[in-house]
Amino acid sequence: MIDTHAHIYAAEFDHDRDEVVQRALQNGIEHILLPNIDLDSIEPMLATEDAYPNVCRSMMGLHPCYVDENVKQTLDTIHSWFEKRSFIAVGEIGIDLYWDKTFRKEQEWAFITQLNWSKEMDLPVVIHTRDSIEETLALLSNEQDGSLRGVFHCFGGTVDEAKAINDLGFHLGLGGVSTFKNSGMDKVIPELAIDKVILETDCPYLAPVPHRGKRNEPAYTQLVLNRLAECRQIDVQQAQKITTLNAKKLFSL
Repeated sequence: MIDTHAHIYAAEFDHDRDEVVQRALQNGIEHILLPNIDLDSIEPMLATEDAYPNVCRSMMGLHPCYVDENVKQTLDTIHSWFEKRSFIAVGEIGIDLYWDKTFRKEQEWAFITQLNWSKEMDLPVVIHTRDSIEETLALLSNEQDGSLRGVFHCFGGTVDEAKAINDLGFHLGLGGVSTFKNSGMDKVIPELAIDKVILETDCPYLAPVPHRGKRNEPAYTQLVLNRLAECRQIDVQQAQKITTLNAKKLFSL
């Protein structure tokens, strides 16, 4: 399995990161993909990748919740990293209108700017949306020239939203939310295009049932896989094979 979205460089793992990685390996995790969020996350993220070079792979991007009036300078710094080392994706990027709409225009500008980086560098993008699916799809549709590809991570939307995302050439990242009883995902998952589904944890957040409310970790990817197989009434090994292949293709692993 591949955990395609994990913040194991975060402070929540500072006291036991090695044990977390070892548990992941023991539970069949082959790769852990690390999305960047802001300028402060770059150093711990790259240090984590360097500590586990055969397991962890980093992305580079600016998360919408960290967009502010200094967005241009921040993006200049983030962009400079692509000249220093290789990254598997531009991410995580997107639009978040849940917490604060103050910098909405700046968020949109940052999103489009980073989409253009992905075109220039031929890299997939990892997209974060919260209370912004329509806005994000509209912007993405304007920018899609046939070369953009990537994933809407932490997908918890409707069948129609999933189809709109797939129609733009993008994957869906399923995580802990898919195991929540009140999420409605038990109705959505059977309708998804299985060749466009990948697995993630978004740890330390959104731990799947039965760990909901506790710290999430890559080893729990198995619980998301089990839920996918259960909802689709397919063999767990089959679901594992398909989602792993999807992730390997998307991120060129």
